[in-house]
Amino acid sequence: MQKEIKLSTEKLRREKKTKRILKILLLAILLLLLLLYFVIGIVYNRGNFSITLDPNLYFDRGLIVYDDPEYKVYRTELLAAAPDTFDNISYRWLPEDIGALGGGSHNGDNYLAYTFYVENLGEDVSEYWSEVIIDDVIRNVDEAVRIRVYKNGEDTTYAKLSATGEAEPGTVPFVDDHLVVRDHVTNFRPGDLIEYTIVVWIEGSDLECTDNILGGEFQVHMDFNSEIDDE
Repeated sequence: MQKEIKLSTEKLRREKKTKRILKILLLAILLLLLLLYFVIGIVYNRGNFSITLDPNLYFDRGLIVYDDPEYKVYRTELLAAAPDTFDNISYRWLPEDIGALGGGSHNGDNYLAYTFYVENLGEDVSEYWSEVIIDDVIRNVDEAVRIRVYKNGEDTTYAKLSATGEAEPGTVPFVDDHLVVRDHVTNFRPGDLIEYTIVVWIEGSDLECTDNILGGEFQVHMDFNSEIDDE
């Protein structure tokens, strides 16, 4: 009888210990998930698109970036607000005049659209390099992303190569997994101004636009540099 009581007591102790360990593990997992949630929030709540200016372009060459022609001040960064929703759409749904709506954000349903300007306020002919850079991708959502760049009204749409290794219809392939496009502007004279409009959306007609990318995230920015390291 005493042996049975002793065995029952040991069993209860093991069960309590196991429950205690499980509670600790569950708590640790919950804390980890909360931490990941806040980290992702910090990364992606700054907006889906940012524009940064190399300070040398301003201090050495007199170039500035701005999104309001009535407010031309030196800034090293512009931030484009994200749209309220970001579901897949067709490029056909984009407004025909999306590249001519003036400065700042003019997002629509499920797409980001942002217009800004680069102007030479200096006294010398200058040059600069621009790059559209992918910062982070979650769940391979970049497989179906489209990035359209309007430059003084002329537009080019960029996309990642298809699963077959070919360019998506009507697009220019990304340079690689981290660089969308690089452009070199030369002979940029005093008083010259270039208007840029950036449009970002998820193309529903892309064969890679499947349920596998649901919940994905995509962060990208555009740099304006005084020089480029080709490496």
